[in-house]
Order: sequence, then C-alpha cells, then structure tokens
Amino acid sequence: MKTNRVLLKLSGEALAGPKKTGFDEDTVREVARQVKMSVEAGVQVGIVIGGGNFWRGRTSNAIDRTKADQIGMLATVMNCIYVSEIFRTEGMKTQILTPFECGSMTKLFSKDRANKYFAKGMVVFFAGGTGHPYFSTDTGIVLRAVEMDANCILLAKSIDGVYDSDPKVNPDAKKYDTISIEEVIEKKLAVVDLTASIMCMEHHMPMAVFDLNEKDSIANAMQGKINGTIVTV
Repeated sequence: MKTNRVLLKLSGEALAGPKKTGFDEDTVREVARQVKMSVEAGVQVGIVIGGGNFWRGRTSNAIDRTKADQIGMLATVMNCIYVSEIFRTEGMKTQILTPFECGSMTKLFSKDRANKYFAKGMVVFFAGGTGHPYFSTDTGIVLRAVEMDANCILLAKSIDGVYDSDPKVNPDAKKYDTISIEEVIEKKLAVVDLTASIMCMEHHMPMAVFDLNEKDSIANAMQGKINGTIVTV
C-alpha cells in the first residue's frame, strides 16, 4: 500500500480518551508525535476528525435532522482547531479547511489550496464534513481522499481491525487481515457507512483499519505497516 499522501480518520470518542467526552490531551499529543514522525519521513498527511465526543445528531429525535447535522459539523471544526493547535505545539505546521466559511478560524476548501499546503509540508485538517446534512464524516473523508488523489485512507479506531461480527458480543468473531470492499458491502460489516463504502469501491480507494491505542500504530500505518485489516479495491 502506497503512503505518499494519506488521509487519517480519527474518531472524536477516541480523542476523548477515558473521559468519553471533550479532549484527552495526552491522547492527542501521542497522535501528534506519531504524525510528526511520518511528516518528517516525507508523508503528506490530511486528517478528518469525527464529532462524537461532543455530539451525534442521529441520536437526537428532538430537533430537525438538518440542524442536528449542522451541530455535528461544527463539532468537527472544534475538534480540528484543538488538535491542530496541539500539533503546532509539537512543532508541525497545520491548516484547517472547511466547506463553508468560518470567519478567520479556517480557510475555505479548494483542491488547489490543499495541494499548496501539502507542498509546504503542512498537515491539512479537513473539517466540517461535506458541508451538507445527511452525510457522515465517513463520506467526508472518502470525498476528500478522492478529490486529493490520496493513496489510501487510514482509519484509527478503538478496535484492531475488521471482524465478521462484533467481537464485543461474539468471542469467536473472526478478524480479517485483508478483505475486499465488495465483501464489506455485501456482508454489511460497516467499516464505514454505505455511502462511503460505495464511493471507495467506485473510485478504487483502499482503506486500512487499525487500533489507535496500539503503540506507534499510526506511524507504522503511514509507512505501510498495517497491523490490522486492509480493505482492498
């Protein structure tokens, strides 16, 4: 798996650490340390962060879905601003791009602008999802990966790969070292949501799933060493 330019997906819950909400600074600094190793090795890194440590719009039946999703988009912007600043304190240059205006806090996304930042060795955060309701950050990262001609998508999760069933429920669940995106869709394994899965299949975008909490898992994945599951296309 080539890793000249990768898009890394971090879950908001993972960044919250044991608290399950907000931020756990030690966790974020450990992510920053590993990303810095990769940037110094010449990898161009884009990052998408979920908003689940603040808000999950789909779990709320009290308000309009569009408004709920807009709150979720803003949660991802907050996450990217925080993580970006931690990255800066660790010595990296960063920039945050959003599909909508956020005053002076972010820059408006364009492929040319993102490529300019990558060429300068900056870590580029893609916040705000697609900018539209009814699309998850899963779809957002696949969209950006395809637009930015990334080599692959790296999914750092709280689980160490893709299983044929939930290992928390089924102790005999089988872990896949490699699985095709067609199998993921057919078996409804929910590596990413269905819209994102179909986009990966149509645009031949491979993914890798691995455990965020395993030592140096991000740095290893960005060098093509996947101790998890590779989703082929």
